Amino acid sequence: MSPRSPKAAGPKAGRTAAAKTGRQRRKPRTAEEIGRTDIGPRTLPGLMSAGRRQRTPAMADEVLDNGLRVIAVRRADTPLVEVRLRIPFGASGRTSAGVHAARAELLGSTALLGTSTLDRAELDDLLADIGGHLDAAVDPQRLLYSGSVLGAGLPALLGILGHALTEAGYRANDVAREKTRLLEHLAIARSQPGASARIALQRSRFGDHPAALELPDPEVLTNVTPAALRGLHRKAVVPDGSLLVLVGDLRPSQAVEWARTALAGWTGANRATELTTPPAVTGDKPVEFLHRPGSVQSQVRLTGPAVGRDAPEYPALQLANLIYGGYFSSRLVENIREDKGYTYSAGSGIEFWPGRAALTVSFDTTSEATAAALNEARYELGRLALVAPEEQEIASARNYAVGALAISLSTQAGLASNLASVVGAGMSPQWLLEHGNRLLQVTDNEVAEASAAYFAPANFSGIVQGDADVVTGQLRLLPDVSIAQAEW
Repeated sequence: MSPRSPKAAGPKAGRTAAAKTGRQRRKPRTAEEIGRTDIGPRTLPGLMSAGRRQRTPAMADEVLDNGLRVIAVRRADTPLVEVRLRIPFGASGRTSAGVHAARAELLGSTALLGTSTLDRAELDDLLADIGGHLDAAVDPQRLLYSGSVLGAGLPALLGILGHALTEAGYRANDVAREKTRLLEHLAIARSQPGASARIALQRSRFGDHPAALELPDPEVLTNVTPAALRGLHRKAVVPDGSLLVLVGDLRPSQAVEWARTALAGWTGANRATELTTPPAVTGDKPVEFLHRPGSVQSQVRLTGPAVGRDAPEYPALQLANLIYGGYFSSRLVENIREDKGYTYSAGSGIEFWPGRAALTVSFDTTSEATAAALNEARYELGRLALVAPEEQEIASARNYAVGALAISLSTQAGLASNLASVVGAGMSPQWLLEHGNRLLQVTDNEVAEASAAYFAPANFSGIVQGDADVVTGQLRLLPDVSIAQAEW
């Protein structure tokens, strides 16, 4: 073999030559060595300087003749366009919340399984031809069509979406097959401790309000017919009050015109139905215990009132929540996970509904540690409410919040989903682009005020789910816990 051949000059040959000349490969440096210089530790740069603003992209925002609002944003990072169609999908007064929840769930699963002239395979072939996809999903607040396509295929994708909106098929065999799948999914989901705890929490804070019905009743779902789905589609899948967001490699004004042409035939006699405001979340009732026989873990879910994203104190509340339990470096995680080992995962967050917001604290723990973990979670609530967070805690939470927001807006898909959520909740697109700067401007005193106002233990109620034979003896030692032993 020639010395010039690729094989002879490969890595093995190089190592052999190095060995013959006595050269040694340098040992990898440790993280501590990398982090220091001869004159001391390296200085880490700041994540984001105060006053830095998100650059406003080219955007068009228009309401079409059929009442559909279209927001098109140019973000030409990749030759793709992300599509989000958000349709408010609350229960109307003419249909019971339970029936609506079952019909809505099945509609979301079957809305893209074919039209009056195209079966499922033919619809999928049309999407494949343009390199696009479409999905549909529903919850108590909205029906969401999501998709993406190569930029040149946007007019065709909008045409397919328009056809699905105006000519949805809901064929009997598709509905029957999807109903069977959903019933199996519901049976599995309801058997999971986390899902049953979520159902119990929603019922505890909202009662029989439609916001609580995140999973439909299987018995009601069984009776949903294709005709009922077609009727719900005609009545509720309507453009007036809905929002279409397009983000990607596009010209905003041209994209709006494409939407106008493709969706001109989509009309409706009604305005899309917003979910009504759920009942207020308060701490004026004890934590409710629910018996789950044989459970080796308990689920703890606490909830208290919060404010919406449009409230002046929301940025401060967001940072206070991060300090309490909103990310891995939070007090709650440090206490019941890192220090005491009561749980593997713990957290808190802010949830939103029309006209209502709530703080939610969630963790699972061993049955034996249930009361102790609940006591520590309440202790951290009280400590945050009574003692102002330290400057470094606030700075860390701020850096995390600003960084997480920047990451979520850095992709076409992330920007499209965030715009659909925020604008769908009544805020302007600019609110989203300016929120990072609001987080940077929050003062330490404002965070302390939000902590005191919203994290007092007296503000929180909720549920504990576990095995009564193991848990209730401990829970009786804590105040404001109702040991009714209602079985899930």
